[in-house]
Amino acid sequence: MAASPLIMPTSSSSSSSMASSFSSLFSRCSVSHKTVLPNDSGSRIYAPNSVKCDMAEPIKYGNGKPIIPIVNERTLPKFLESARLEKSVNRSSPRIKLFSGTANPALSQEIAWYMGLELGKINIKRFADGEVYVQLGESVRGCDVFLLQPTCPPVNENFMELQIVIDACRRASAKNITAVIPYFGYSRADRKTQGRESIAAKLAANLITVAGADRVLACDIHSGQSIGYFDIPVDHVYCEHVILDYLASKTICSDDLVVVSPDVGGVARARAFAKKLSDAPLAIVDKRRQGHNIAEVMNLIGDVKGKVAVMVDDMIDTAGTISKGAALLHQEGAREVYACCTHAVFSPPAIERLSNGLFQEVIVTNTIPVAEKNYFPQLTVLSVANLLGETIWRVHDDSSVSSIFQ
Repeated sequence: MAASPLIMPTSSSSSSSMASSFSSLFSRCSVSHKTVLPNDSGSRIYAPNSVKCDMAEPIKYGNGKPIIPIVNERTLPKFLESARLEKSVNRSSPRIKLFSGTANPALSQEIAWYMGLELGKINIKRFADGEVYVQLGESVRGCDVFLLQPTCPPVNENFMELQIVIDACRRASAKNITAVIPYFGYSRADRKTQGRESIAAKLAANLITVAGADRVLACDIHSGQSIGYFDIPVDHVYCEHVILDYLASKTICSDDLVVVSPDVGGVARARAFAKKLSDAPLAIVDKRRQGHNIAEVMNLIGDVKGKVAVMVDDMIDTAGTISKGAALLHQEGAREVYACCTHAVFSPPAIERLSNGLFQEVIVTNTIPVAEKNYFPQLTVLSVANLLGETIWRVHDDSSVSSIFQ
């Protein structure tokens, strides 16, 4: 099913306004992209030709599989070089080290390419009984260390590995340790909804702090209150700008657009997204959850008849909420439905639900690696490597991070 173009204002003045509002790390900047394709051995290979990409066309598919744009030069968009920065970012520091865990090495490599650095040498292995062994392969004494590890499935293994890598860096006398967690597992367990429940998000924050981390950098945490569970600084990276820039490359009149929150809890997220998307109207799917990973759609608040509906959430797990919401939108007369999220958890039976024809396109990022077996024709994967790389530089150089999202 081919994706229809989406979101371009009807007048030239509106188009100019939109171009400025959508300026971000992902479009209208002269950066080189490489096409990522799997080879016969299953490893990643890179097309030798680099092209200057201004996102005039949406990302295409190669052999029915999503293509992930990878920034391999450090050319910055104009808005990042504006006067909003209090001082320029120092990109020649020898005191910065990047280390990758085993959860998402491809994203870690992309971040290193963007920053013009090499990933640090590290030996991570597992004993026969499943215990994790970590040894750094180079000195980090007095260095600013960034550890790249999402706590994606298998969550417990990756979370424990992160703590052990933090401990190894602390015992090797690293000056500062920043845990870069593109996907923060356990973030949904952020409050008690019934008696005698645990608050696992707080426990996870405590464990990362006790392990020796000095700072956390995380993408689109499930709820903002989880940031307060950490007793160390947290930089919250908003990946919606990457998705917004991709949507800006499409060409449907903004009058036909409506942003939909798949549940009441995501209204604030959807409202912020709609405001940046030509101030689109908002609709809300009201649901009643009967149990964990089980959702029942009850009602729709708002008008979607004849419109292009863009459903926005922070993650897609089993896709129960978003697929039932999409079915309701079609029943209420929506012309097309797009699903947008940052974290593609994709627990079974998510793929079956997402590929059954309800969605014109499913747009996710690579904060969590998408297995090749989970590819389907409507899937588009966007890279957040340059966004995270730029944020790491600014943290290292004590520059403003919030100015990226202004």
